[in-house]
Amino acid sequence: MSEKGRKGEGTEQGGSPTPSALLPRLDDEQLGVLRQVGHEWGRVTGDAELWRRALPVTPDVGSFPPPGEVGPTRFSRLVDIPVLKGQPPAIEFEEGEVPRRGRRARAAHRARRLVLGAPLRSSAIARERMSKRVALPVLSADALSSVAYGPEALLGILVLAGSAGLGYSLPIAGAIVVLMVAVGVSYRQTIRAYPHGGGSYLVASRNLGRLPGLMAAGGLMTDYVLTVAVSIASGVAAFSAAFPSLSRSPVPLGVLVILVLLAGNLRGVRQAGKMFAIPTYAFIVAMVVLLAVGLSQAAGRGFQPEPTPHLAVTQSVGLLLVMRAFASGSTAMTGIEAISNAVPAFKPVEWRNARTTLTWMIGLLITLFAGTIVLVHLTGVTPNPHEPLLSQVAHRTFGSGPLYIFVQLATAAVLLLAANTAYNDFPRVLFLLARDWYAPRVFLRFGDRLAFSNGIILLSVCALLIFVAFGGRTTSLIPLYAVGVFLAFTLSQAGMVLHWRRVREEHWRKSLIFNAVGGALSAVVFVTAGITKFAAGAWVAVLAIGAFVLVTTHIRRHYDAVGRALRLHPHAIELPARDVSAPALPAEGPAPRGGEGGGEDEREREREGESEAEECPEQVHHLSVVALAVLDLAGMRALAYAASLRQPVLALHVAPSDDEAARFRAYWAQWGDHLPLEVVVTPYRAIVAPLVDYVEALHRQRPDLTLTVILPEIVPRRRRYRILHSRIAARLRHSLRPLPKIVVTTIPFHV
Repeated sequence: MSEKGRKGEGTEQGGSPTPSALLPRLDDEQLGVLRQVGHEWGRVTGDAELWRRALPVTPDVGSFPPPGEVGPTRFSRLVDIPVLKGQPPAIEFEEGEVPRRGRRARAAHRARRLVLGAPLRSSAIARERMSKRVALPVLSADALSSVAYGPEALLGILVLAGSAGLGYSLPIAGAIVVLMVAVGVSYRQTIRAYPHGGGSYLVASRNLGRLPGLMAAGGLMTDYVLTVAVSIASGVAAFSAAFPSLSRSPVPLGVLVILVLLAGNLRGVRQAGKMFAIPTYAFIVAMVVLLAVGLSQAAGRGFQPEPTPHLAVTQSVGLLLVMRAFASGSTAMTGIEAISNAVPAFKPVEWRNARTTLTWMIGLLITLFAGTIVLVHLTGVTPNPHEPLLSQVAHRTFGSGPLYIFVQLATAAVLLLAANTAYNDFPRVLFLLARDWYAPRVFLRFGDRLAFSNGIILLSVCALLIFVAFGGRTTSLIPLYAVGVFLAFTLSQAGMVLHWRRVREEHWRKSLIFNAVGGALSAVVFVTAGITKFAAGAWVAVLAIGAFVLVTTHIRRHYDAVGRALRLHPHAIELPARDVSAPALPAEGPAPRGGEGGGEDEREREREGESEAEECPEQVHHLSVVALAVLDLAGMRALAYAASLRQPVLALHVAPSDDEAARFRAYWAQWGDHLPLEVVVTPYRAIVAPLVDYVEALHRQRPDLTLTVILPEIVPRRRRYRILHSRIAARLRHSLRPLPKIVVTTIPFHV
């Protein structure tokens, strides 16, 4: 299918991914050219009604169920795609069939299917709506899990100044709590302004412009990569504290965990929110019990802090040290924006439930973070490279009994869940960038297991490199962390300030002040982290964000050039040869559909290979199906090619919504409706499977026909740009290969 779209389109409200970039709206100039092109087509193709009567099949093969009937099962977001209504069961075949090739290739194929599972050719992803009690643990895992390493990162800087430095832990923690409140209230205003979801990239792009939006996206992408690396490092450390025998191999263990997350996410088996809620609630319970028991023990001794061990002083207390500690401790705020990104995933009223859930998350985060700092102060524990700070506190409170093991297991589980959260958000940001033509189009589509496979693989590779390069040590990874996330916070809140100044809704001044305060405090943390931690590793994040902006702008320039090449021009349209008349009417009407009359016998003959026994040209009967996403030069060339064959032609458009279907039909009518058109509306968040299902339905009608599926294909002249364009034909060939007499061909359009 043709690829040209328009910036800002291609998602549901709030930027939720849809099967493909939505049909771009044609301006008045393009509509005029479309009508002019249609006039020229009418002069060479003759009566459109004759083309419809020449079809050897019935184009209307049924419909998919409406979106309201598509819902997730109890424990999975995957749903089966039934055949089109009115159709018999599809011909069965083994999708995991191993092609006839070399022994090593077959072994690799079987291993891949063992790990990733067979392709889900007949499945799709249904939207999952979450209640507040489910959304709280699912969307708060990243933020709440940061309690496991945020306080340790703060104290790890202050301990350089000995006991005098640790005395600053409470006031610095108080400042971080104020920052949490300010940013949390700011994101409440973001949810009110963007009730259909508004992440940092969307908010910054719409209010500040292209460059700030890309910088925010770069910060988010860096944050998600580090979320995986830091969460895995902290989780491995928590396991190692409970089971010391594992402490000798943290890097191999962490790499194994990342590979397991990669395989699990590539399988596409995303469990429902209720399953993900368990580890987060277990961590909340464990922390509440730890704080309650620890504070009650401190109350028994009159809240007198226990003495800390002797600490060597390597740096005096100063403004630089305090600011470094503040920036390090602020990493406990990562993940706060997750709820504002996921507003459409809530049950109605979405924005109100999202704001309530955000308030609960901020309250829990403040309670756990502040309580941990106070308990560390009272117990006198200090950062230890051989045991995580939280493990020391649990040891001091519970000893080595079952409650200590429970705290460590719950901590490790929520950290791993936080890492898995990045596997949801990282591919989504890539999808939004690809939708806006700043990332390769391959990040728009699902893999054969209905996951954003390319984004998942990229995230895993980046996280593995970072994790191994820094030895799987949380203390080494933390300096990279604050830069990206607080850059995204700052740009998002600055964008909200401009938003309120522009719309001036009720209470806009109060909202502007909240966002301005949140943005200013986030900017302070960003600048502080960038300066104080630059030599310690923050330069990696700064360099990564800069490179990200350069690469994405270069990609956008290429897509803009392709867009200009694909625009309709009256003197650049290819037409069929002069006086191309409609093909002759079929000798007989469409054969009975499968399951009627001789349908079973026909399918049996197909299995035996009798339907592919044509030996003479006159025995071959054709139908060309031209799959179109948009009406541009590439699409017009594909239509011209199909019509020039002087065989029956059927144009096909798969639309993810009724609105797009109506818009495509309107554009087709503007063109002149010279060839038969069928628009299939699919409620599924997949595009290839419904297309395959439709082609199979046509095949069942007339198994004797040779069906040729024709697709436009963008072919860049420079090889390095080819990765920027999708290869949907290969996926169709793979899915349709088991059916006889199906041909998939592409019409190249060189740019």
